Amino acid sequence: MIAVGIDVSKSKSTVAILNSDGSLRIKPYDMKHNHPEMNALINYLNELDEPIIILMEYTGHYHYPVLKKLTDEHFPVCLVNPYQMKKYGDTELRRSKTDKKDAIRIATYALEKSYQLVPYSVDDQKYVDLKMLSRQYSQRMSTLTINKVYLANLLDQTMPGITSILPLRSRDPETSLSMMFIKKYKSFDYICKMGKSRFLDSYSRLVKKSRNRNASHLGLAIYELATSSITTNGENEYTVLAQTQCIDLVAEAQRSADCIIAQMQTIAETLPEYKILRNMPGVGERLGPLILAEIGNVRRFHSGKALNAYAGNDAPPYRKLKCSQFPSCVDFTGFNGIQNCVYCYYLSFFSKIALKHRPHYFHI
Repeated sequence: MIAVGIDVSKSKSTVAILNSDGSLRIKPYDMKHNHPEMNALINYLNELDEPIIILMEYTGHYHYPVLKKLTDEHFPVCLVNPYQMKKYGDTELRRSKTDKKDAIRIATYALEKSYQLVPYSVDDQKYVDLKMLSRQYSQRMSTLTINKVYLANLLDQTMPGITSILPLRSRDPETSLSMMFIKKYKSFDYICKMGKSRFLDSYSRLVKKSRNRNASHLGLAIYELATSSITTNGENEYTVLAQTQCIDLVAEAQRSADCIIAQMQTIAETLPEYKILRNMPGVGERLGPLILAEIGNVRRFHSGKALNAYAGNDAPPYRKLKCSQFPSCVDFTGFNGIQNCVYCYYLSFFSKIALKHRPHYFHI
């Protein structure tokens, strides 16, 4: 058997080819991700008479060109978790770290573990699209969180303490009361100039335009907060301009995330397992497609334990020492995406239980 180890990086990879006895067949070399150099490797492998196994690491999207080119030529390509390769390299006494050494290490792993490596198979395009959209959704939510932090910092200068009365909620920004309030009144100084009666009338009309119709009684509390607070840049036109731009960025990031999640819902509704997932308590229209995107085709798991292991929910080994010295906890070593979905599910599930048994703790 011939083992090919490929250490993938951006725009190029390092290739090492080993014989069945572990000796180098050719010296490790760098290969660019283009047709001429990839075709040279394919032509060399086609001339070999022995069985071939090709192994590379998951590297985000960097390994896609190499994977696509080799699978199109019907070569058995296997993928391994980089963390697994790291643990495999920890067994060596001399831990050298170069691209050529890594390629040889990957090829050696392919020889030793060839009996348990499974060649990569292309998933249904729907699962591929869901995973790609899930990554884009995570990026939009990260952008949204950053812009919310910037907006909160500016509000400390223009409307200190306003988020304690009107929480900053960006969902449906066109009808969100907090977003509409900040964009209209800009600072507490402007509210103080309006006067109490004029502000309360204006605020009541604003509440009727928002989705928070039950927040009309908060007007007096907001006015008292405005008159008692000290604003540092409430009348600074540049601070107000930056605050308005932050609101627009938050709204745009939220609309972009909503658009992506709507596309994910459309794709997920065509998959049969989505109905089962939605019947689980705590799984809604947003969390359902995200979980489905991270799991992928559930039929590739032979049991529920395999799915649990894929998520990284590994139970700790039994310890005879005291728990206070070594606390027992679940060791999360899976993918970050599915771990975040599991956390959101637990949070939603237990919130519903608490809301059912103690509803007075969750009043708005």
